Amino acid sequence: MNLSEEFWDYRYKKKETGWDIGFVSTPLKTYIDQLKDKNLKILIPGGGNSYEAEYLHNKGFKNIFVVDLSKKALQNLINRVPSFPLTHLYHQNFFDLEETFDLIIEQTFFCALDPNLRATYAQKMEALLNKNGKLVGVLFNIPLYRNRPPFGGNKEEYINYFQSIFTIKTFEPCYNSIDNRKGNELFIILTKKTTP
Repeated sequence: MNLSEEFWDYRYKKKETGWDIGFVSTPLKTYIDQLKDKNLKILIPGGGNSYEAEYLHNKGFKNIFVVDLSKKALQNLINRVPSFPLTHLYHQNFFDLEETFDLIIEQTFFCALDPNLRATYAQKMEALLNKNGKLVGVLFNIPLYRNRPPFGGNKEEYINYFQSIFTIKTFEPCYNSIDNRKGNELFIILTKKTTP
């Protein structure tokens, strides 16, 4: 599969983004709404149109970072939110990031990657988190496609990638998915394990 920068740019330019609901998803909005510390350093990987970044920014969070392979997706965020700091938008491969964060928000990125990269994804997430950092978000809980993104799966498969390197606080079906995703999403809250 050629899931290159050109592939993703083409999808955004042609608006072939069926996973994009056009606003921050209810499970993530609910989670964000209970966050108190506006100085948390937050990463949204494979952020796409980044409605989560827009929502956080508009709520006064200061340290939101978005990484995406698609220049067009990042430009879409800039067009909607001109006040978003350009230095917080990374046009690069997620796996090349070297910073650390307090919170990483997962919204369809995991299921956009080649499934062969899932174990690598889990390890990279662990490396990118500060002590006690959290990976929070939504994973598709349906089979979906085998030959193109989004690639789905289920809790039994996914949990194997994470349980040895994260403390699992939540890994359950979403109770507040939007109507057309009801029963098809898992909500996760994973905390980086602290080494003794």
